[in-house]
Amino acid sequence: MKNTARLIGREEEIAKLDALLQSPQAEFLAVYGRRRVGKTYLVRAYLKNHIVFDITGTQNGSRELQLHHFFDEYRGRVKNRKRATVPVNWHQAFECLATYLKSLQRLKTKQVVFIDEMPWMDTPKSSFITALEFFWNQHASKMNNVLLIACGSASSWIKKKLINARGGLHNRVTQRIKLLPFNLHETALFLKKKGLDLPHYQLLEIYMAMGGIPFYLNQATKGKSASQIIDAICFSKTGLLHSEYEQLYHSLFKNADHHEAIISALAAHPQGIIRQALAARTKLSEGSLSRALEELVDCDFITVYDPYINKKKESVYKLTDLYSLFYLKFIKPNKINGKGAWQRLLQSSSFAAWSGYAFENICMMHIQQVKAALGIQGVHTMTNSWVFRASNGLPGTQIDMIIDRADNTINLCEAKFTQDNFVITKKYATQLKLKKSIFRQVSQTKKATFTTLLTTYPAIQNKYYLDEVENEITMDKLFEYVM
Repeated sequence: MKNTARLIGREEEIAKLDALLQSPQAEFLAVYGRRRVGKTYLVRAYLKNHIVFDITGTQNGSRELQLHHFFDEYRGRVKNRKRATVPVNWHQAFECLATYLKSLQRLKTKQVVFIDEMPWMDTPKSSFITALEFFWNQHASKMNNVLLIACGSASSWIKKKLINARGGLHNRVTQRIKLLPFNLHETALFLKKKGLDLPHYQLLEIYMAMGGIPFYLNQATKGKSASQIIDAICFSKTGLLHSEYEQLYHSLFKNADHHEAIISALAAHPQGIIRQALAARTKLSEGSLSRALEELVDCDFITVYDPYINKKKESVYKLTDLYSLFYLKFIKPNKINGKGAWQRLLQSSSFAAWSGYAFENICMMHIQQVKAALGIQGVHTMTNSWVFRASNGLPGTQIDMIIDRADNTINLCEAKFTQDNFVITKKYATQLKLKKSIFRQVSQTKKATFTTLLTTYPAIQNKYYLDEVENEITMDKLFEYVM
């Protein structure tokens, strides 16, 4: 199917959709991912000529309201309206849908049933899942021309109720798509298509503030610099991201206050903290903490890193949703300042600290581009950051990113976000040498260790650079297309 004119990226997802359209059997696809990431747009834009039923759940809507909307869509699709009254339960609603689909069985091409924000339809005591089970097992699975698509931003619900279901839907999902935010390459393409032809440094600034979320990026307007765009979208009282945070977590999770408490705690420790520290800071019960952490990881707001060297094997939780970090660091404390606040904040010391952590996160997110730049795409690697607390006479230190390679090599990566060419001083060269020495001593590694700089603009290759740096990767490499 060639309908990609308006789509940026999404090559793997489109390949899956094409395979499902060509499948000789009924298919059940689960699509999930972070709010505003473009799930609905992907399905509707690419499959518009195949969709025969399209319904979206209503947030906080009652069962009766959901059924009413479902039946409105049914009546709009069916010409001979045999049923005149709204179904009283989901079993009746899905029976209507099954009858409609049977009337389309003569059609050879795939007929797509798209149920968007399905988690919102599963209201308490609604028996939605039971009815969906019966609909698929008794009807849709026997119709070879049907493609049922269940979509939702509540990734934990999709995984628990559909993908990892234990009841009648066990192993019924035939394919899944987890839609991720745009990477830097896709972000540049997306904004260029909107008429924004900005240099990589400014694109990086925008990405650090809002990530690769298409819905956020779509607010950018041409003819403005990155700082103007950020100011208008994030700090103007009418800007989308000025108030998005208040809706973000409550639209996805029950007891969203728990999730926000975790996000706030992690924002205060951008290098990440262990679970025990999170429990102490949030004061959540063990059960509430476990549920909220699982849901935040599933929705890609936080990332869990296993320690590289840690006798206790305590995992580190890190806030990696760029918008949430930016909101809590800058937007929330400056709401009363309004438009123009970002221009002033760019000169602050807090900007320097935040931009360093944000750039480090972005480098971790673009590990495939980093590996390509190092020429090790085909080498198995493990990626992590490392913090060493002073012990046994050794001073404390930290390494932004460690790439542990199967070819007996480790890259010790230092991320440096600067507005100009980075300069390694004698003092910083001494720090780099000490970090490598401490790492070797603590890890007892026998692998080769290379100091690798991750920079915005190329570092000045002075004496200290030549003595201490084996590799350098600039931001331009992060924007490259990698298969």
